[in-house]
Amino acid sequence: MDGRSIKFPSTEISSLIYYSAHSMQSCLEQTISAISTIDPADPITECPASVLALLPVAPDPLIALAHSKLHTFAFDSVPVCWRRLYTDASIAKAVGVIGKARGYSAGQASSQEEKPLGGGKATSDDEEAPKDKDWVDEVVRVLDMAAIMAGAAGREDTIERLLATLQNHLGEDGPPRRKRRKLGRERGSSFPVAENLELSKAPSISYPLQSSVAPSMQAFETHMETAQPILIDAALTHWPAMHERPWSSPEYLLEKTFGGRRLIPVEIGRSYTDVEWGQSIITFKEFMEKYLMSEAPDASRRGYLAQHDLFSQIPTLRNDIAVPDYCYTVPPHPKASGSAGTSKPPPAQLDEPLLNAWFGPAGTVSPLHTDPYHNILCQVVGKKYVRLYSPEQTEKLYPKGIEDGGVDMSNTSEVDAEAAAEVLNAEFPLFRQAKYVETILNEGECLYIPVGWWHYVRSLSVSFSVSFWWN
Repeated sequence: MDGRSIKFPSTEISSLIYYSAHSMQSCLEQTISAISTIDPADPITECPASVLALLPVAPDPLIALAHSKLHTFAFDSVPVCWRRLYTDASIAKAVGVIGKARGYSAGQASSQEEKPLGGGKATSDDEEAPKDKDWVDEVVRVLDMAAIMAGAAGREDTIERLLATLQNHLGEDGPPRRKRRKLGRERGSSFPVAENLELSKAPSISYPLQSSVAPSMQAFETHMETAQPILIDAALTHWPAMHERPWSSPEYLLEKTFGGRRLIPVEIGRSYTDVEWGQSIITFKEFMEKYLMSEAPDASRRGYLAQHDLFSQIPTLRNDIAVPDYCYTVPPHPKASGSAGTSKPPPAQLDEPLLNAWFGPAGTVSPLHTDPYHNILCQVVGKKYVRLYSPEQTEKLYPKGIEDGGVDMSNTSEVDAEAAAEVLNAEFPLFRQAKYVETILNEGECLYIPVGWWHYVRSLSVSFSVSFWWN
């Protein structure tokens, strides 16, 4: 397919260009331009021309088509054209929803009386928001599904600009104006302390981890030569997330997630190795209300935002943190003997550190496993118990193998590290002989985990952590 410009219907164009706020108008015009002008090198050109012709007028069937393609392949193997089609069709749909909610048609926009973006009259804090507020939820849902399902496929900036401009234009920093439901307690101040002592109980530390207060780069590089983990204090004091833009504030997090409308993938259950474990995509507000704001959480139903690239999806949160300088050191090559997964090819070389978010209530668990990269785990909110085993202990840790569907789980142990002694003695007798170190990771602390080291992590409170992988 040659480079071309896709023409959107004039009725839709007219519904987009007469917003009262110039920033909104400019953003919508730029969005239309971005998805309607196709460069010959754009991967979407690999989709059939007949499919692309539908993009301006029928995005819904294109989303359905691309969705089916996303589930035909493993995610890493999905042709980029289908991820791009899912993304662009989602953007086209969101633009159409905004235009329809605006209520303009060709030739009428300039003569109509300007209406609030949501339609209808403004509401007071005590009044129910009009039902057509649902269109805002739909716009956010459609765009976030493009980010989560298709990785936004090169449209990250377009999606974030559209959402940020829409939120600014609506004048919403928090939840939509309606009778406010409490998030388990008074909104905004802090997360509740769980009353379930079993979930928040910290084990006594018998084998403490080495620690240091904000070591210099040279001192850290010297330490890395030992291939040992280390607890680092006072390295996050400059992060806005710890102070002026606090992630410990539910109200602030709602503000940064468009009143809690943003969608996130949540793991349901204690650990991904449990039989009853599952996944769900829900709004940020629902996640907080259901799993974080209760003072008596249900131990059998836990939700965990785990290993998600939240900061690509919501870049404004990325501005609240900084990549630790330690991630720009050159780590030594891992020792091959005794480490897990030595038969695997080496991981890809990273140009920049990989960031992932870990956000959940007390009692969430990352089972004993290894990572393919060096890791700095930074604790922003709450605290966690962490236990670590060196690669030399691998044979005593009972690594899993190839599971159904050909999934290689050899980086994950079969052992529940905190299971009862009688269970461990009966089923995993060698595990009790494995040597380890342990720590409580508190707010403002970092934990360096060398590549190949096994680690088990349990949240002792509502906890928000950020991991930085690098090599």
